[in-house]
Amino acid sequence: MRRTLMNYLGLLGVVSLLSYTAAVIFSPLAYPDYHWLSQAVSDLSAEAAPSRTLWNQLSALYMPCGIVCCTVSCIAVAGKYNKTLRLGIYLFTLMNWITAVGYAMFPLTDAGTPSGFQNIMHLVVTGAVVALSILALVLMIYGGYFQRQCRSLGLWAGVALFLMILGALGVNLLPSAYFGLAERFSTFAAVGFNAALGIYLYNDFSGKTTRRMHDGNSN
Repeated sequence: MRRTLMNYLGLLGVVSLLSYTAAVIFSPLAYPDYHWLSQAVSDLSAEAAPSRTLWNQLSALYMPCGIVCCTVSCIAVAGKYNKTLRLGIYLFTLMNWITAVGYAMFPLTDAGTPSGFQNIMHLVVTGAVVALSILALVLMIYGGYFQRQCRSLGLWAGVALFLMILGALGVNLLPSAYFGLAERFSTFAAVGFNAALGIYLYNDFSGKTTRRMHDGNSN
């Protein structure tokens, strides 16, 4: 296949994942008392966190690249494939926009401080992000099953959903000493799936769309 600029922009999803991973791994170096097993990722970027500057530097490409990747994916699938699959991709993109705008407007003021308007709004944004992520992944699993050339994308959505649910269960069932570990299953599930979506965009969603893209268009 002959790739276009739109296809190459899919690789930004991988760049987003690498930027986020670097921030999660290396930002604790600037936060001596940070315990990744028990503390949330958001603690690293809290306004009062000593690691905030390093986090912002390492994660500089995380949100911009992720937003471009999934937004271009929406453009790429417009009018193609089945409605359920497209809706899942649209909602996943909306989730990324809410993540970018919501967390920029309402970062944690300090690690482990749930009180106060700003921190409460941070939790509200988190709730919206989780709900949209789950709904989007379920739709892509269902839509992918009925879209022959995108079934493997549905499988990746299933893996992401499994990890997200595993993380949610861990947060609620494991001792608080393992909160950070459980939360990372959920966060990396979403960021990792964005990278998978980007790879599909890079490969033109299996490429051969002219005839087969109408499979299941009635769903």
